[in-house]
Amino acid sequence: MSEMKRIPVSIIGVTGYTGGELYRLLLSHPGVEVVEIAAKSKVAEPISAFFPNLKGVSEQTIVPIEETSRSGIEAVFLSTPHGAAMDLAGDYLDHGIKVIDISGDHRLRDAAEFQAWYGMPHTHPERLSQAVYGLPELFRSRIRKAGFISNPGCYPTASILAVAPLVKNALADLGSLVIDSKSGVSGAGRKPGPLYHLPECGQNFTAYKIAAHQHTPEIEQVLSDLAGKKIQLSFVPHLLPISRGILTTAYADLSENLSLEDLRQAYRDFYRNEPFIRLREEMNRVSLGAVVGSNFCDIGVFLDDRLNRAIVVSVIDNLVKGAAGQAIQNFNLLFGFEETLGLERAGWLI
Repeated sequence: MSEMKRIPVSIIGVTGYTGGELYRLLLSHPGVEVVEIAAKSKVAEPISAFFPNLKGVSEQTIVPIEETSRSGIEAVFLSTPHGAAMDLAGDYLDHGIKVIDISGDHRLRDAAEFQAWYGMPHTHPERLSQAVYGLPELFRSRIRKAGFISNPGCYPTASILAVAPLVKNALADLGSLVIDSKSGVSGAGRKPGPLYHLPECGQNFTAYKIAAHQHTPEIEQVLSDLAGKKIQLSFVPHLLPISRGILTTAYADLSENLSLEDLRQAYRDFYRNEPFIRLREEMNRVSLGAVVGSNFCDIGVFLDDRLNRAIVVSVIDNLVKGAAGQAIQNFNLLFGFEETLGLERAGWLI
């Protein structure tokens, strides 16, 4: 049996939670060779100095971002803060290197909308139309042919997958969509802040950025594409006092009278043969414990028949299916590997 080809890759921004998780997962991917890891901090130190869980697993040295190579690699993962990837991406693309941008810099197609929601101008607005939105369950065929992927945000992944069958099949009153999401603290990144300080978030639960979160237009953009017309919705994020995981509850008034079985069958048909979507029917089985540490998205579909309203619950690990795992899923599609390669693991449960 011939040995599997290993694709040489770089990770830029390896010291963040997502970058570290991506590196950890890629170390066990049989089709990847991580030839370079880069960051602004901890330069010239081994990765295990920043992630002690990697001690004895890898002592690869972190290099400065400005000294990274454009030769000897076929793909780069940009796991950088918002605003950095928009300048980095073009140089890699010009060298024929496939780019998977895990930041939010290329998710929105409209530069004015990007500036309005992210609070900064986009330095390369011409590139926004070039990036393929990397949600495999919806855009697999486009991803396979792409050279530039914009990896979805964690909240949008959980939200879009929860309601896509309703929107695509015109089963919901689109003006009634409300999405309520709760995320673990790691979704805010590794940079400390008062809201994420243990005395502030431990034993606490709070909503934030109400009607103002930058993932709102991303969710609306994708759902509008599915519907064939513009959608606006209410999206409210909350901070859970846990490290990782997102639980999303979506509400939508149905456009026709459907039974619970009809509704669930629509989801079975839509997600048939999707390797990372698991449909759950028991209410207490749609739980973070079942997905944290994995690339799965579990979805439970329920019906409030008094109001003819669908209630859909989805759960993901924000650092895996919401970021690093999905980036690997996209990588696999780009390079012709099995989509599940390197991601065949169950959640941690406890």
